Amino acid sequence: MGTSVQVTPLSGVFNENPLSYLVSIDGFNFLIDCGWNDHFDPSLLQPLSKVASTIDAVLLSHPDTLHLGALPYAMKQLGLSAPVFSTEPVYRLGLLTMYDQYLSRRQVSEFDLFTLDDIDSAFQSVTRLTYSQNYHLSGKGEGIVVAPHVAGHLLGGTVWKITKDGEDVIYAVDYNRRKEKHLNGTVLESFVRPAVLITDAYNALHNQPPRQQREMFQDAISKTLRAGGNVLLPVDSAGRVLELLLILEDYWAEHSLNYPIYFLTYVSSSTIDYVKSFLEWMGDSITKSFETSRDNAFLLKHVTLLINKSELDNAPDGPKLVLASMASLEAGFSHDIFVEWASDVKNLVLFTERGQFGTLARMLQADPPPKAVKVTMSRRVPLVGEELIAYEEEQTRLKKEEALKASLVKEEESKASLGPDNNLSGDPMVIDANNANASADVVEPHGGRYRDILIDGFVPPSTSVAPMFPFYENNSEWDDFGEVINPDDYIIKDEDMDQAAMHIGGDDGKLDEGSASLILDAKPSKVVQVKCLLIFIDYEGRADGRSIKTILSHVAPLKLVLVHGSAEATEHLKQHCLKHVCPHVYTPQIEETIDVTSDLCAYKVQLSEKLMSNVLFKKLGDYEIAWVDAEVGKTENGMLSLLPISTPAPPHKSVLVGDLKMADLKPFLSSKGIQVEFAGGALRCGEYVTIRKVGPAGQKGGGSGTQQIVIEGPLCEDYYKIRAYLYSQFYLL
Repeated sequence: MGTSVQVTPLSGVFNENPLSYLVSIDGFNFLIDCGWNDHFDPSLLQPLSKVASTIDAVLLSHPDTLHLGALPYAMKQLGLSAPVFSTEPVYRLGLLTMYDQYLSRRQVSEFDLFTLDDIDSAFQSVTRLTYSQNYHLSGKGEGIVVAPHVAGHLLGGTVWKITKDGEDVIYAVDYNRRKEKHLNGTVLESFVRPAVLITDAYNALHNQPPRQQREMFQDAISKTLRAGGNVLLPVDSAGRVLELLLILEDYWAEHSLNYPIYFLTYVSSSTIDYVKSFLEWMGDSITKSFETSRDNAFLLKHVTLLINKSELDNAPDGPKLVLASMASLEAGFSHDIFVEWASDVKNLVLFTERGQFGTLARMLQADPPPKAVKVTMSRRVPLVGEELIAYEEEQTRLKKEEALKASLVKEEESKASLGPDNNLSGDPMVIDANNANASADVVEPHGGRYRDILIDGFVPPSTSVAPMFPFYENNSEWDDFGEVINPDDYIIKDEDMDQAAMHIGGDDGKLDEGSASLILDAKPSKVVQVKCLLIFIDYEGRADGRSIKTILSHVAPLKLVLVHGSAEATEHLKQHCLKHVCPHVYTPQIEETIDVTSDLCAYKVQLSEKLMSNVLFKKLGDYEIAWVDAEVGKTENGMLSLLPISTPAPPHKSVLVGDLKMADLKPFLSSKGIQVEFAGGALRCGEYVTIRKVGPAGQKGGGSGTQQIVIEGPLCEDYYKIRAYLYSQFYLL
């Protein structure tokens, strides 16, 4: 009876759609990743909408749109209200990524799926963890421990480890085995024999080119600049762009280049400010450099940070390199610059990662360049001439309709406030608002209410002395200072005013004053079409097919679940893993729940007080251990319990607890005055005694058999002395 584990993909299987998976562990529902793509199509979130209200916790692995892009929308519209867990960089950089996505779309359309406030609200519920920090859940999740570990693909990127009753469920997607300029490689290989491993097949069919070929993009950039052309790198907001910035910084310094480099996103300055404080999350070379010389790698000397395209337009003429978001070219500054520059054959548009499926970037990368392609570009531009007149007339008509509706509502409220004593029903002086030819523009100057015009044929009531016009008493409240006013009546309500009030990069994570120029024009838009040329060189920073297979063979999970990859790549990796990794490989479809509960016979038992009173514990490192002979019984409430055995305990073989490495034993014995040397994989101790390890545990990937240490030699004084030294390195049971 192992820990119950069910996996249900909500998006991102047998394709490259956003990542989102429901993982249930003993009834506790984890949503691991909550991704969206740059199309922001709500139909992709239909499976998530069905289960959002049942989610108990959300785990985020990377700070990009594919892994967390749907979080604000899900919390606003789908009923997701669970606590969220991530590392500090994923929280901060993910927040900036969503800011950039929203502002990029508001620039070209009436984007209303979520707002900046929705983004802030969603990220307020994030609990930030450090790498290898164990977080113990409570309540419904009692007994479950979650911990983030290094993934190596993006800053703060996470391999999630979920532990329950000693069994591990590992979620590892988009990891990178190679050490890079700003990140160490993944620690996934340090996990051996987890109960369940959930991983992706995204790069199963791709092998990274040699480093010399991958670094050719530097030469392509410098060649274009020297020829008088401009270079555009479409990049993400706060992910792989960090690696590219360091590479370009080093290249510019090494070759003393003077061409300007611009990093252009709505959040570029905030991104670099945060990254400067995340050095402890980066690679060893960066942290050591800072510790020794206080040199921060992200004090960029050759890169200028921009948050508005007008700043780029006002830059000096001449060749320049621009890194601009978005990488998909679906929106953002990269799309606009692409349209302007791509028609010039001297310019270079350089992709460093595959575009998301169905995006403009992916379409451009589909065929080998150079080539020409039509691009549809949306942009807000002021209307002129007849279009402007027609638009203004339509807006005037809508305002009049709203004013008329408001007048009718206020009139009804006024009549209702007169009370039963002033009810003039049946009185010929009473005006029927539905039949009277009333004007919405006639306003009583003191009461502030709209007034009806009397109809012809007015007949005074029999009780009145003289004809009277309808009269409404002004019931305004007064105090010692005059008439009491309502401040809400004087507030300017403008949907776009919240744009100027935001602050990006402050301590609270909001928009700063430097982004005040981002107030967006709410006028209609037109469409422009252009043609372009491009180049693609892979620099995406994911483990390739060869590395994936090597890592999986080393980890050797008991059960393997493959997600996120094309159907061809998923099937290819499945067949490989069935032959070389483990016999239980699963490839579920969207909304298909698979049971990957461990086959291990694990049970929970109580240790009875009678048994524990006779157990002698001995300390081993941070733990205390003891040998127990007992028999299984049941308590009064039916729970399994270990009870003292009724007959004398049978003898058992000696058990050495601990892990001894031969390389560690050699200097230990030498320190005791024994001459030791390696010979044929064994330790030759003195003249007669040899120590060697035997058994299947030394095999690659681990094994289920036991490993033994054998002492060979005659029963002499050296034999007993060496055996005693060896036993001292273990705990003997």
